[in-house]
Amino acid sequence: MRIGMKLNYAGGFKETVEELADYEKAGLDIVYVAEAYSFDAVSQLGYIAAKTERVEIASGILNIYSRTPTAMAQTAAGLDYVSGGRFTLGIGASGPQVIEGFHGVPYSAPLGRTREIIEICRKVWRRERLQHQGKYYTMPLPPGQGTGLGKPLKIINHPVRADIPVLVAAIGPKNVELTAEIANGWEPIFYLPEKAADVWGPSLAAGRARRAASLGELDVVAHAPLAIGDDAQGFLEFGRPMAALYIGGMGAKGKNFYNDLCRRYGWEKEAEEIQDLYLDGKKDEAAAKVPYELLEKMSLIGSEGHVRERLAAMRESGVTTLNVTPIAGDHKGRLALIEKAKEMAADG
Repeated sequence: MRIGMKLNYAGGFKETVEELADYEKAGLDIVYVAEAYSFDAVSQLGYIAAKTERVEIASGILNIYSRTPTAMAQTAAGLDYVSGGRFTLGIGASGPQVIEGFHGVPYSAPLGRTREIIEICRKVWRRERLQHQGKYYTMPLPPGQGTGLGKPLKIINHPVRADIPVLVAAIGPKNVELTAEIANGWEPIFYLPEKAADVWGPSLAAGRARRAASLGELDVVAHAPLAIGDDAQGFLEFGRPMAALYIGGMGAKGKNFYNDLCRRYGWEKEAEEIQDLYLDGKKDEAAAKVPYELLEKMSLIGSEGHVRERLAAMRESGVTTLNVTPIAGDHKGRLALIEKAKEMAADG
């Protein structure tokens, strides 16, 4: 099981990257950079590539709407080049709030677009002359849609790899099925190992049934805050505001994927209450309604024995990469947590 870590995009990025060399020495396998509606992830990933030697880097995630498919392919090939073949392209649909609110483009056909984007990226990385006649993307544009002067081109540079890994963030049944079919990795959110099979098992099985053998096994990337110690249990409360933000505020009534997931986990009443309170501006009250079991089961927080049990549950449910958030008062403490997580993962 690999141990990864997501870098905070809200601030202090450069200072955190300066500490990455220590995490790299401690055995950190992969680092993820989110984009959301923050600074772009690409420039930051390039900065990380220049400051590290071994650790893998990944976008976690780039949305599928704000870049053309070929721009996505170029970006991935460029980051794979400057990192010496260490890049994973993490993509996802995001949601209407960000796509229509921040980028000003329609949020439409996330599944169909994801399939075509991955297909186009792989054509570019194989240095094929790009010809794609899809439902959502066409290259070159035919006469009538453009000048008619477009030509089927191939990328000038030779990518380091023709098979750059593609990771898809997905939680909806059809999106998870698509991911299991065509992607190298799958990144869910609020991952509860005890409930994963009930919620996502049929979708994963259906996708894997159509999966090409050449793709290998699906990398399952689960997020988990990490704190180890007999007095660490209180750190679970740190997760309440973020869980409330997603379940209550990342979307609207009837259009919130994270709220839907909470309901599918069995907390229909709590999901509705969290959303009503959050959309009414009562964020603290909404956070208080987040089920304690959700916070506990998706975390690696508690005594060493408890954390080992939770890590084993993650592994048994199919998790192959743990994307942890180490919670400690200083860099030394966070570093020790990464070292301990690596040790525990190796013991399994």
